[in-house]
Amino acid sequence: MTASSSTVLGLQWGDEGKGKVIDLLAAQTDVVVRCQGGANAGHTVVVGGRKTVLHLLPSGILHEAADCVIGNGVVVDPLELAKELDQLAAGGCVVEGPRNRLTVSDRAHLVLPCHVALDAASEAAKGAGKVGTTLRGIGPCYTDKASRSGLRTGELRDLTTFERRLREHLAHTNRVLAGVYQAAPLDIDAQVARYLPACRRLAPLVADTTGFLHRQMAAGKRFLFEGAQGVLLDLDHGTYPFVTSSCTGVGGIIAGSGLSHRQLGQVIGVVKAYSTRVGGGPFLTELPDPQGEILRKRGGEYGATTGRPRRCGWLDLVAVRFAGRLNGVDAIALTKLDILTGEPVIPVCVAYELDGRRIDTIPSRLDDLARCTPVYESLPGWAESLAKCRKRADLPANARSYVERIEAITGIPVGWIGVGPGRDEVISETAAGAALAEAA
Repeated sequence: MTASSSTVLGLQWGDEGKGKVIDLLAAQTDVVVRCQGGANAGHTVVVGGRKTVLHLLPSGILHEAADCVIGNGVVVDPLELAKELDQLAAGGCVVEGPRNRLTVSDRAHLVLPCHVALDAASEAAKGAGKVGTTLRGIGPCYTDKASRSGLRTGELRDLTTFERRLREHLAHTNRVLAGVYQAAPLDIDAQVARYLPACRRLAPLVADTTGFLHRQMAAGKRFLFEGAQGVLLDLDHGTYPFVTSSCTGVGGIIAGSGLSHRQLGQVIGVVKAYSTRVGGGPFLTELPDPQGEILRKRGGEYGATTGRPRRCGWLDLVAVRFAGRLNGVDAIALTKLDILTGEPVIPVCVAYELDGRRIDTIPSRLDDLARCTPVYESLPGWAESLAKCRKRADLPANARSYVERIEAITGIPVGWIGVGPGRDEVISETAAGAALAEAA
């Protein structure tokens, strides 16, 4: 294990607040690596009162000293990447130039206009059974990758050949849209004219990132591996089929970077103090509206990528413990504890009941999961503001008890506690949170 490296993963269904944790760690990191997912991710960082939402770019891009890498496991939409680069430049954060601070793997697959069209057509055809994707073309792009028919960023070195292959892809997609979904075809010339300028802009950023990362690791550089989405959306271990199209755990970090498990360093699992989920799928602790709406408004729970209202519910520690064990998590970064202020009683799910049996894990079959009911412990809430708390001892007694119960049920120490949206609104004083304390 590389002591100077850290890996940050979400231990729920995404939207746990990874962006803030990554932003803090990036301040003392040389290389930040995004390893999987695509523009369906959304990391929100608040700096000096200014909110920045990142989808493809690693959150570390806001720190000018850090080199940022989009690894081979990411699916890259050049149009979305160009838009994001322009938005950062408008805010004074320039990435491109004499010293490009971003490198994109030449093995990363490209999200094409046909993927976006197929994503929309597939979701529409499913009706009430739709997964609830972000409609960014992520699933169809990973489908092409698995079927060995995708286009990769390395092909942008020869744009003439790339344009020919792009046109072939679009023509094939039109046949699928018409024959399978009875949907309108894409205008191939218009799509090529819209897409190629962004590809030309991306091409200079493309390189062999695996070789670069190994050289940087050998030179003793400090690494931060940035997970996207959450472990419960993992293609293998999540609530399938209501999942994303990539591996969202440590396996995705390894496969999506080209580095080994020995180089991941400390694994930090980010957990929101309550639970949220976007899109379809089981959510045992979900609160019905208007209860859920109160939590949604207080926490600003709207998708960073889609703007959709997130489904809100109480903390599910069965799910968090499952995700923590699966990924060998060393410490929890607990976010948004302040949002629970004012709740007189806070239920926490500590087990499930399935057909009269108490279980402490997530069943693989949706039919079994649908028959589960949450087993709650009711913890006393607190009314005091947490905004000025900077040590765990500063927290109200009931808030401390809440954190301690999370540690007891998951078996993982809480090394960092978020008590507000700003960079400095954190508590970190345990050994497990030492790196985060230094960053904050």
